[in-house]
Amino acid sequence: MNPEVFLKNFGHVVNAPGGSVKLRDMVYFLAITGRLSQQVLEDGTGEDLLKEIEAEKKWRIENKSFKRSPKLEKCNALYAENLPEIPASWCWSRLVDLGEISPKNEADYTQEASFLPMASISERHGADVIPENRTWGQIAKGYTHFKNQDVVVAKITPCFENGKAAVIRGLPSRIGAGTTELHVVRLLPRIEPSFVYIFLKSPYFRTFGESKMTGTAGQKRLPTEYFATRPFPLPPLAEQKRIVAKVDALMALCDRLEAQQQKRTELRPKLVVATHIRFTETPTPESLRACFAEPGHANPKELRKTILSLAVQGKLVEQDGREGTGAQLLGEIAKVRKELLESGYPNSNESEVQARKQKKQMLPQALPTLPGGWSWATLMQCCLIVVDCHNKTAPYTKEGIILLRTTNIRNGELNDKERKYISKETYLKWAARCPPEPGDILITREAPMGEACIIPEGMKVCMGQRMMLARVVPNTILRTYLLICLTAPDMMDRVQDKPIGALVEHLRVGGVETMLIPVPPLAEQRRIVAKVDELMALVDKLEQQQSRREALAAAYAQSAVSALTGTEFKPKAEKMKAPKTELISMVCLRANPDDKEAAPLASLLATNNDKLEAKTLWQRSGLAIEDFYQQLKKEIAAGYIQQPEEASFRELEESKTGANRNRIH
Repeated sequence: MNPEVFLKNFGHVVNAPGGSVKLRDMVYFLAITGRLSQQVLEDGTGEDLLKEIEAEKKWRIENKSFKRSPKLEKCNALYAENLPEIPASWCWSRLVDLGEISPKNEADYTQEASFLPMASISERHGADVIPENRTWGQIAKGYTHFKNQDVVVAKITPCFENGKAAVIRGLPSRIGAGTTELHVVRLLPRIEPSFVYIFLKSPYFRTFGESKMTGTAGQKRLPTEYFATRPFPLPPLAEQKRIVAKVDALMALCDRLEAQQQKRTELRPKLVVATHIRFTETPTPESLRACFAEPGHANPKELRKTILSLAVQGKLVEQDGREGTGAQLLGEIAKVRKELLESGYPNSNESEVQARKQKKQMLPQALPTLPGGWSWATLMQCCLIVVDCHNKTAPYTKEGIILLRTTNIRNGELNDKERKYISKETYLKWAARCPPEPGDILITREAPMGEACIIPEGMKVCMGQRMMLARVVPNTILRTYLLICLTAPDMMDRVQDKPIGALVEHLRVGGVETMLIPVPPLAEQRRIVAKVDELMALVDKLEQQQSRREALAAAYAQSAVSALTGTEFKPKAEKMKAPKTELISMVCLRANPDDKEAAPLASLLATNNDKLEAKTLWQRSGLAIEDFYQQLKKEIAAGYIQQPEEASFRELEESKTGANRNRIH
């Protein structure tokens, strides 16, 4: 098989994620199973070669010039599993039959020698070792011995899995020693060391070897028995040499392919920028799809940021002069706010505080130019109220009212990370100034600062420390538009009262209150929010398609390699992530429970007008999703809760942003 035919047949492997690694594995496997070379009658057979080697070995043993390994020699068929088919002219053998395992060197202690730490042995095919000069007396004891033409392989994780192995060549004094984490074989004549090296690099040896490693995590090692007795496919010497030459040629080709891939990788940031610029100039669904047309030309995370930036710059939708102006809208907000605050909303003391805060306004000398009809305003000018949280840590309880902390707000949405609760009494004290309501916007001042989200419908919460609440005037500023402004990448640039803190920066209360917000007319806000939702949903869809294409390509390549080699490749274990789920449907009370502890969900329903959305009930229950589902089934069976019309779980899509989550129009 010449390189051109090889690439033509396996191009899909090369282009898949991690394709060059899979291609190399396939080359190694084809090599040791006789499918990269032709069998020639004149070469003889593996059986003939093995007899010659056995005769040589016997002669050396008799002359006491061979280090035997009796225990290893007795390990018959210990690892003879998953053997691939080999040519009829080949035979199965073992390294312990073909050379010395863990050989020793005898030399004068003053003689120059070479030392090899693990770092001097490469994962790259055919790479030379990089020795350090020592005297033999410095390294003779406590290290692994080897000399030129020995073959070594790393035995400890992750070096073994990464493919660290070498044929020892180029040692100036012929002998050396090195890291104890090596297996070594010193081959008898008529065995090509590079062919043994290919065997040790092959997935046939390495993949099965990984499952046989022993020891604790991080210190797992390949047993000597496996190294020495894993069945070794033995071809005639002439064919060994042809195979080595063919593998070297194909590996050089893989090197060129990787170099090309590296160039593409280096160009990728420029290509990403170019496609993003085109989208910025024409922010339409068509130009967004064009960003994903070429693999690697789209960065979904950056595209989402771009969408938010364009939204607050007025570049996503066209302006319509008939829709009024932002200044008029701000005037309406000021009027409504004044009337509500004068009437004692949320209480008389708070109205005085809010009135004083409205006077606080800082404007920089130079502001970015806004579209016609837009106006700059502080967050205070855009809202009915902006209030700070209680300044002390609340005492936690096992159940009660949810206490939101800064860790619960990320990427524009609430999460259930280490959910905490406070008692009703604490809530009444902490929320006395302004009880949070569904639709309010929460903003963090620290850890990290500048995160924001909207409180979902049906959720009763209390603000934790380093958090602020913003409540809009109905039919003036859309809370969803305001959330876009708060989650846009330039948000910190619009903070006038800059963050403080030597070790941990945090926003001042005034920094949040006087943060600048670009205000368009209400109708345009609605179009902006709709456009952001549309584009964000499209990014999610295109990103999923891109991920599926990559996963399919990788799976296809893996399947092709596995089918061709007959070897099962087991992917490295990854830490499993629990899927994010959302409960769908309304849950209604059927009968009040006699025992509240036995029916906690029904008890919650009884205190909430006998019904709640399933998601809200789950959140208020404080149960893990699996436990909630089991409890729900129990209480339905017991007759406390009505059978929902549709009680199911929906897995939430990943990579959503705050701009298209928790939308309450």
